Amino acid sequence: MAFEFTLQAVLRSRIIIEEREERLLQKILIEIAQCTREIARLDVEMERVNAARKGAVLQPSLGRALHGHYGEMHELKRVRDLLLAQVEKFEELKDIQLRVYYTARQNRELLTEMRSTKREAYNTDLSHREQSTLDDNFIARRSLAAPQRRPLAEVSSVPRPEPANAS
Repeated sequence: MAFEFTLQAVLRSRIIIEEREERLLQKILIEIAQCTREIARLDVEMERVNAARKGAVLQPSLGRALHGHYGEMHELKRVRDLLLAQVEKFEELKDIQLRVYYTARQNRELLTEMRSTKREAYNTDLSHREQSTLDDNFIARRSLAAPQRRPLAEVSSVPRPEPANAS
């Protein structure tokens, strides 16, 4: 005979799996948000460096300051490109994780519905059994409370005295 798990234990494990998959999805979404914020910060920084570079071109200055601005701009673009690649990778992970999460959620919802259906059937059966017990008790009390009636054959026959033997 195969070992059977209770529905509640299986449902509990499915809930844990669903919560774990949801946490993983949330972590991926947090990473995407952080990378997006960092890209926005880099865009602002690139605008600042570009404005400083344009100002340095118009003023008499040493070439190394201008060269520093170009190097800084190049480094900011490189970091921005890396972050965009990370965002792309996280978007792919998010799509995969969404599918995994929805599957876990569907499995949990299926078991939740099954548990609900079984609980309703159990409650219905329980109320039928309770009603049957109440009916049996009522019938038993009613039969005890009613006066004991004798059949008509016993009532109509009057006891006759037995003849005495004169032996």
